[in-house]
Amino acid sequence: MRKILITALFTLLGLQASLSAGEGWMTDFDAAKAKAVAENKPLLVDFTGSDWCGWCIKLDKEVFSQAAFKQYAEDALVLVELDFPRSKPQSAELKAQNEALAKKYGIRGFPTILVLSPEGKLIEKTGYRRGGAEQYVEHIQEIVASAQ
Repeated sequence: MRKILITALFTLLGLQASLSAGEGWMTDFDAAKAKAVAENKPLLVDFTGSDWCGWCIKLDKEVFSQAAFKQYAEDALVLVELDFPRSKPQSAELKAQNEALAKKYGIRGFPTILVLSPEGKLIEKTGYRRGGAEQYVEHIQEIVASAQ
């Protein structure tokens, strides 16, 4: 009985993790696109190795977890995290989705950040940049403005 409960707990945790990466980040790309279309917002897609990639962890710490980025993103973007962890559990469906999207968009390294139209068309590819959250927000704003 205990083994069944532990298995069920891990299944539920994995399901929750597959739906949302936390603090406004979505993991279901199709749901994020639908939200982007409904809200007429671009997508910011983070291809990350959240538990092993040093530059990914640095980008999250210096930019994505900061108030300046969170405030901007809440009003202006739909955030999508496509994670390629080494130790964190992921559902088979999430792994398959992330691998297919990495292939579709030609992802060759981590972190890779894509700014996409609400329909999923590539506007620009970027990554880690020095300077902190405020400068990163300016960088993303310039990319979004160039597409309008």
